[in-house]
Amino acid sequence: MSPALEDYLETIYLLVQEHGFARVKDIARARDVKAATVSIALRKLAELELVRYERREYIALSPHGEEAGRRVFTRHRLLARFFEEVLGMPAAAASEQACAMEHSLTDDAMNRLVRFFEFVGSCPNVVDSFRECQTALGPGCSPEQRNTSGACALCSEKEEDPQMSLADLKPGQSAVVTHVGAAGALRQRLLDMGILPNTTINLERSGPGGEPLWIRCHGARLALRRTEATVIRVRDEMA
Repeated sequence: MSPALEDYLETIYLLVQEHGFARVKDIARARDVKAATVSIALRKLAELELVRYERREYIALSPHGEEAGRRVFTRHRLLARFFEEVLGMPAAAASEQACAMEHSLTDDAMNRLVRFFEFVGSCPNVVDSFRECQTALGPGCSPEQRNTSGACALCSEKEEDPQMSLADLKPGQSAVVTHVGAAGALRQRLLDMGILPNTTINLERSGPGGEPLWIRCHGARLALRRTEATVIRVRDEMA
């Protein structure tokens, strides 16, 4: 899928999340292009089985299309946050830069960027300490190498913040993600779902026997196994 098609998929995903539907004219307005141009892109996305599209009808995302759209949007948010909060770029410029880079951000690069934000949330002296931490532990340090607050071993002298796992929440409760204490494919899957540091998650309900856990994240309703929710560290929304 080309970057241009990914942009359309992201736009459709955002429209569906905001309004519950997407139309050609809405997409054209959001992308600042003509309706005919949107129709061409929609036909290509339909051929890839990412959207369901008929002329003069609402556009619906297939399950795979929703997953792909959320993946692009998640990368956009992460990059925009880095450019704005860390590098001090204006919000519009940060978003524009994120648009340019979101398509080429690899899973490894995303994972390392998320680790940086996890570090920022738990350690003082952000830049210098972060570089020292990465040198000492390496970017792939495991949850076992981190203390109970989620911080690296070099920051163990920091007063421990009261944290819990997502699995500890009760239905109706919300909390803010601090760390995703998973590795490999599971970690990447959770990150692609939009479960990133400083993200608010609401636990809506649990299934029979406590499985799965249904959560709300950036407007999307997602299902997690309890073992997956256990590795997601959160703090109280009001903390």
